[in-house]
Amino acid sequence: MFTRQRYQLRLPARTLRLGERTLIMGILNVTPDSFFGGGRYLDAQSAVGQAFELEKAGADILDIGGESTRPGADPISLEEEIDRVLPVVESLRGKLRIPISLDTQKAKVAEAGLKEGAEIINDVSGLRTEPELAEVIRRHRASLILTHMRGFPKSMHKGPFARDVMRDILQGLRASILIARRAGIPRAKLLLDPGIGFGKNYKQNFEILARLPELARLGYPVVAGVSRKGFIGWALAEKRQPWPPEKRQWGTAAAVTAAILNGAHIVRVHDVSEALQISRIADGIASAAGRT
Repeated sequence: MFTRQRYQLRLPARTLRLGERTLIMGILNVTPDSFFGGGRYLDAQSAVGQAFELEKAGADILDIGGESTRPGADPISLEEEIDRVLPVVESLRGKLRIPISLDTQKAKVAEAGLKEGAEIINDVSGLRTEPELAEVIRRHRASLILTHMRGFPKSMHKGPFARDVMRDILQGLRASILIARRAGIPRAKLLLDPGIGFGKNYKQNFEILARLPELARLGYPVVAGVSRKGFIGWALAEKRQPWPPEKRQWGTAAAVTAAILNGAHIVRVHDVSEALQISRIADGIASAAGRT
């Protein structure tokens, strides 16, 4: 069990204290093709309603995504992504009490969302897709989650996997940090996500969870996204058929617990009320062990 460091994440409108307890990032996908829940919240009205439900359930951060990043997903145009996410962000401005994160790789999507009150950008490419995104984030004084992804969503599970997955993650994220810092983003605005499921085989995802303290030692807050992902489905597989996302809630609970006990500051989940219970118990164990 890893001793979790404490940080203060200064957002444009508030400060989040990281490390005293685990924060819950609730996922809101306004996409037709996400691996879980795709198509449920395609219109702005239903998406806004779900945002308030996630807040009520205990989410500390809302993460809105307009482009699926599941393995094999096709990219969408800039215009389509803006059309999906901007009406939702606009409708929530001044009404949602928790900060909004935008899950995007595109600088112009980030620009539009940050102007309407988003405070965090969650870039699954770690600034590889559009390095100019870093300048947008710097100007708006937003925070940035740098995620490690081997390859890109369309092809990330077709290429060879890393021989040493943790070394690959650390090298990739150090390169992303360098881009962000050269653009003028303060160190205190950055968070790191190892990208579980993004270009790793399912055994490597378990290894990442076990070795998460190695990522934490870089000295940045750690975000972990394991919710209902494919490695859980394959671990529970029957007759060589992975369990579908709808049946992975208990596997997710175990993975979230492991992430917290190994130092994650924020867990990104679909099921907020369940994750809140999980985090309170895991945080209690960590506190009893003198790890927080």
